[in-house]
Amino acid sequence: MVELLGEVGYEGLTMDAVAARTRSSKATLYRQWKGKPQLVATALRHTKPILLEGVDTGSLRGDLREIVRCSETAHERDAALMRGLAHASHDNPDLHQALRELLIYPEIDALHTLLRRAVDRGEVAPDRPALKYVVHMMSGAFITRALVEGKEPDQAYLLEYIDAVILPALGAA
Repeated sequence: MVELLGEVGYEGLTMDAVAARTRSSKATLYRQWKGKPQLVATALRHTKPILLEGVDTGSLRGDLREIVRCSETAHERDAALMRGLAHASHDNPDLHQALRELLIYPEIDALHTLLRRAVDRGEVAPDRPALKYVVHMMSGAFITRALVEGKEPDQAYLLEYIDAVILPALGAA
């Protein structure tokens, strides 16, 4: 289904096409998902190369580096797809909500769990102001490099960003 989405984009994706590609009926699709937004968000969630909830290396730096390492292969493949979905979500509140509920919020919750473990291990002070901005810092690393430098954020850039920006902001460098 994600391959089809990549081929035709969100606006071009129809439940008929998904049913044909997956060899199922539209009725089956609608029983499983409320509509196209939920189907797309769920499919993206289940095809992620790494779910943050599964990352626990024993250190904050190790966890953040593991996230980068595991997501490297999918980033190039998914960057254009995610940009297209972000654009489509501006005009489609149902898609925007589905992406937030099924894809974004679970990852934010898992990142907060990862950060709580770092606090519990004594790597980060619990009152560190930057804790509430880590999601924004991580998102910024992915989004702004392409805008500012015209380059995709590769593994080397992201690993350096973790060491130069995120860990020092958390007092964990």
